[in-house]
Amino acid sequence: MLVGWSTLSDRWASAVAAAGDRTFLEHAPTGGEVAAWTYREFDAVVDRVRRVLAARGLRSGDRVHVVLPNGPAFVALLLAAARSGWVVAPCDPRSTAGELARQAARVRPALAVCGPAQAGAYRESGAAGPVVVVDPADPALAGAGAPGGPAAPSTVEPLTTLSLMFTSGTTSEPKIAEVTQANYAFAGDVMAAAAGLRPGSRSLVVLPLFHANAQYYSIAASISVGATVVLVDGFSASRFLEQAERLGATHASLFAAPVRMILARGGSTPLSRPLENVWFAQNLTDDEYERFAALVGCRPRQIYGMTETAPAVLVSRRLNRVPTSLGTTTPGCHVRLRDPGSGGAVAPGATGAIQVGGLPGLSLFAGYRDDPVATAAAFAERGDDGVTWLDTGDLARLDGAGEVEFVGRAGDMLKVAGENVSVLEVEAVLVDHRHVVDAAVVGAPDPVRDEVPIAFVVPAAGAPPALVADLLAWCEERLSGPRRPREIHLVERLPRTAVGKIQRFRLAGQRERGEGRASGR
Repeated sequence: MLVGWSTLSDRWASAVAAAGDRTFLEHAPTGGEVAAWTYREFDAVVDRVRRVLAARGLRSGDRVHVVLPNGPAFVALLLAAARSGWVVAPCDPRSTAGELARQAARVRPALAVCGPAQAGAYRESGAAGPVVVVDPADPALAGAGAPGGPAAPSTVEPLTTLSLMFTSGTTSEPKIAEVTQANYAFAGDVMAAAAGLRPGSRSLVVLPLFHANAQYYSIAASISVGATVVLVDGFSASRFLEQAERLGATHASLFAAPVRMILARGGSTPLSRPLENVWFAQNLTDDEYERFAALVGCRPRQIYGMTETAPAVLVSRRLNRVPTSLGTTTPGCHVRLRDPGSGGAVAPGATGAIQVGGLPGLSLFAGYRDDPVATAAAFAERGDDGVTWLDTGDLARLDGAGEVEFVGRAGDMLKVAGENVSVLEVEAVLVDHRHVVDAAVVGAPDPVRDEVPIAFVVPAAGAPPALVADLLAWCEERLSGPRRPREIHLVERLPRTAVGKIQRFRLAGQRERGEGRASGR
């Protein structure tokens, strides 16, 4: 056993022993009654799931393809895997048959667990192996069959793999990150402390459970301190504030895109009881930040993290002077900025590549499954002190107060006639226009300038027919030459992942196919 490192299984056992009578999970289904379980009650459910799946032949080290929407079944399956040494491979329940087939071929699961709405696509995928269909609201997994005898004792270590997480796939096909028991325990401890979680806290989970954000920052963090997870079936912009009010939430975690949706469709009545902490990731404008802060009654805190980093490694302070700053390094984590060319340190104000230091399999993910080349590329350097540095592919700069300002992904920096152009900067100008709901910018090859910005814009209801021309003039007034979009495409929606990250590689394909009304200069 590694000294000083724990497992999610240990964290769960400690919570059951110390906080057994406290409420662990409340499930508030859409249009239904709230169901609740204490830590001790849910532990009994987890034990039943272990016996049910063991009776189907599942053994330590076996992989389970999880194709479930939000619900108690997902949570029970994750904890049963932690206790039994199984490896879960959660995926987007909206996945098509083709996507599920590719996932199964890479993961090679011993069992797939699907909801009724997902079972058809899974069977159509032709993936080998047994499939069980369960009610996502039933944590006991009654649809999986009857339990066998007592669950066999299982020894898991900090470096035992607990999940295979498909990365977001915003610029290419997803990779598979191997995440260990220690990663979950470490992420939970760090994020609970950073959020100020305590036993009486109630963490509202609206983001999809298959994503690292909900698993690390909400579930694992709540278990770390014996807090309550308040789970809804999915994000609804129009219901978010009502749910937070009715369910007595104290904490929540979001992305920028859902925040914008709440501002557009969630109403204008502030919560009567302010939230204590709201995480958000990805940039908001100053106006969006202040409007959202007024609704939730606290200053939302931007975070920076990845599936690969386990916890968020940068968090803005509660008393943040720059609302959209990433703040400073989270306690227990290590971050540095390095010149993308030379690898040397960068001065304050200069842009550098974000690198995260840690120990693979403990404070950093273990690596990419069956992809040693990608793993070696991600782990950029190992220092003399034994710390390994993960190259995130993201860029940032330090301000005069030593806080980190996000610049963008390395792939989000365009080289226009030799000048660096951040697509985030161009997008921020576009969404400031009153007739724009959403915007994304990608680079396109250009024979003279090497590449140029191309914009995709979702117009607001009632936008004028001349919106493209208006936007071109708007950008000309606010952006210097290299930063001005050369084309603007009007589209109904932007391709996003389940948590709102823009899939830029799909936008490039849309342009090649000529989709959306476009004009340029």
